Amino acid sequence: MAVYFYKSDSGDGWRNLAVDRFFFEHLSREDLLFYLYVNDGAVVIGKGQNAWRECRLDAMERDGIQLVRRHTGGGAVFHDRGNLNFSFVAGESGYSLDRQLGVIKRAVSSFGLAAELSGRNDLLVDGKKFSGNAFASSGGRMAHHGTLLIDTDSLKLEKYLRVSAEKMAAKGIRSVVSRVCPLSALCPSLTVSLMAERLLAAFREEYGPFEEYCPDASGREEIERLYKIQSSWEWRFGHTPEFDRKLEHRFSFGEMQLLFRIKHGAVCGVKVYSDALDPALPGLVEKCLLGARFTQEGLSERLLSETAQGRRELSEIAEYLSSEIL
Repeated sequence: MAVYFYKSDSGDGWRNLAVDRFFFEHLSREDLLFYLYVNDGAVVIGKGQNAWRECRLDAMERDGIQLVRRHTGGGAVFHDRGNLNFSFVAGESGYSLDRQLGVIKRAVSSFGLAAELSGRNDLLVDGKKFSGNAFASSGGRMAHHGTLLIDTDSLKLEKYLRVSAEKMAAKGIRSVVSRVCPLSALCPSLTVSLMAERLLAAFREEYGPFEEYCPDASGREEIERLYKIQSSWEWRFGHTPEFDRKLEHRFSFGEMQLLFRIKHGAVCGVKVYSDALDPALPGLVEKCLLGARFTQEGLSERLLSETAQGRRELSEIAEYLSSEIL
């Protein structure tokens, strides 16, 4: 297994996520790569999220903040120059979440701070979040990426993000600002560049010698193609159809919005948005519900017919729909 490291010198969120997607789609399944980057100013949303609901788009446009959609699931985050982002990409044999999180924890501990995993995808110090993580797998490759809040302007989180009251209530907190804590607030000497150095040292300690990854001509051409996709209106905003009925609920796996178009009592169109970590879940729910009778029984039966695949999320959605007033 070859072990690689790559650090972006760009602050463009669309380009940095295009590079991230390039590694996920094209790195050899026998290899492992660790990637670091910083975005100048961006709100990064999960693949299955509704940009209009998650973001304060007018404020973002006014302040020149990019809207960036990643290829993994999870929720929305704000990036600026005080936020260091990381990504691990590997084949199934080289991927180990414990080892990867160990790299992050070791780097953080070098500043005298103890990090712990909480919930689905958060890293905390002293009960405050400093890192959110997201995951993906496809074609024998697996990806784990996340954020490290070093010196981010926390007030901008509420300026550019719309965080639902249900999500805050589920976590027992009153606002998104009270939930997060930049690491520099706990260790004033900590900077983005210093954290990058400590991460690289921790990566070397965990995985041994590595090479710096250098994309060849065909790789650079593919990155440019992915950049055009990442920066496109279609990828960033997607298609939000006109709808006759909207349902929203917070499940154990995350929040979900279901938008229905209804004709002759049946679902003739459906769009699902979610911050679930599985980016394939919204599409699976759409496939199940399209064409179903728009009744409690009709919708829940469609989802229950798919539970043989072992998807507890579908049975949880079915239980909700069976009791929801339509």
